[in-house]
Amino acid sequence: MKDDHTPHSKKITRREMLYRTGAGGLGLLIGASGVGSITALGKTSSEKPAAAENQIPFYGKHQAGIMTKQQTYVYLISMDITTNKLADIRDLFKEWTVASEKMAMGNLIGDYSDNLYIPPEDTGEATGLSASRITFTYGFGSSFFEKEGSDRFGLAAKKPNQLQALPSFPGDEIEKEWTGGDLCVQVCADDQQVAFHAIRNLLRIGRGIVTLRWMQSGFLRSQQSGKKDSTPRNLFGFKDGTVNPNTEEDFNNIVWSNGAEASWMKNGSYMVMRRIRMLLEVWDRTHLKDQQATFGREKVSGAPLGQEKEFDDVKLDKKDSDGKPAIPMDAHVRLGRGDGSQKILRRSYSYSSEMDPARAQLDAGLLFLCFQKDPFKQFVPIQKRMAQSDHLNEYIRHIGSAVFACPGGTKKGGYIGDSLF
Repeated sequence: MKDDHTPHSKKITRREMLYRTGAGGLGLLIGASGVGSITALGKTSSEKPAAAENQIPFYGKHQAGIMTKQQTYVYLISMDITTNKLADIRDLFKEWTVASEKMAMGNLIGDYSDNLYIPPEDTGEATGLSASRITFTYGFGSSFFEKEGSDRFGLAAKKPNQLQALPSFPGDEIEKEWTGGDLCVQVCADDQQVAFHAIRNLLRIGRGIVTLRWMQSGFLRSQQSGKKDSTPRNLFGFKDGTVNPNTEEDFNNIVWSNGAEASWMKNGSYMVMRRIRMLLEVWDRTHLKDQQATFGREKVSGAPLGQEKEFDDVKLDKKDSDGKPAIPMDAHVRLGRGDGSQKILRRSYSYSSEMDPARAQLDAGLLFLCFQKDPFKQFVPIQKRMAQSDHLNEYIRHIGSAVFACPGGTKKGGYIGDSLF
């Protein structure tokens, strides 16, 4: 795709003008400089991004941000489409592709300019910062294809059966404002400002085509504060979800679509999001023995109860000295494991939305994210078991839910989702 972000002689399109200014600023801009002939005069920023070792390629067989080793921060946004023109959406994905590639390389999305009569092309807060292993993962929601019975863009026949809203599980307290969406973007990076900059600029580009539906940030312990490959702890202080696919064969069997259900999904995957509020104040009053029995793991080592190390086998048949199951029948690890036939790739983050003013309590929890070939054969059976009898349910509330189809990666010269369009 042609890179037209050059200083001094660049024409500003109406659409670009809109996303730089917002509709409210358009009149002022026209009055100052004249429509369609505004030139980006002046110098570009002299601050250069740091070395390339923190770069993860944007182009590839699979979208980055799924198989990628987890970064420290995430922003996940869900958007609704406001246009009824498929061409607008295609153009948007082309623009997002160009911008994502640039930011993945540690660059701004456009040149800095000292023209005082137009907003800078890039918001600028990532100037001089490295790529910070930033990744972009795009997905389509069920409502992208069909909404209120309408085939919105003539693509309903391409909607895979796996792309459906999740069923209601016992104990769900789903809040509508944390559900669904036509599109999603997951941005992960080892620097929060780099990640936020990316989300902000993608939304600027999408102005007039999409609106923000919901947005959740998340975090893990940083590489500086913990052992390099150690399992992060959740906000209850436990290591959870430690078993993940780690070989190419595992990923092919568990995560990547082979395109049988929809050819445009080949090498893609299905993302499940659950926003899970953790009742920290209640948990903090629970004694250690009960905490460990709830998870079925030792709190410090992360080992399954009855074992010594984190990655020791989970022996569900093992008895304690009293002849009782070493791992209680309602323990989280037991119900999550089941018979081992359902597996997923967990890629979750803790979140904190500061304070719940209605309760004067911390509003924090888990932004649960997982990827799989088929949510209804993998995530749903697992969640059904846990929703029915997991002891952990006393301390958590599922308040958000969404499913997105994330297509395979983008080839150089193509654009995100081009296999669908």
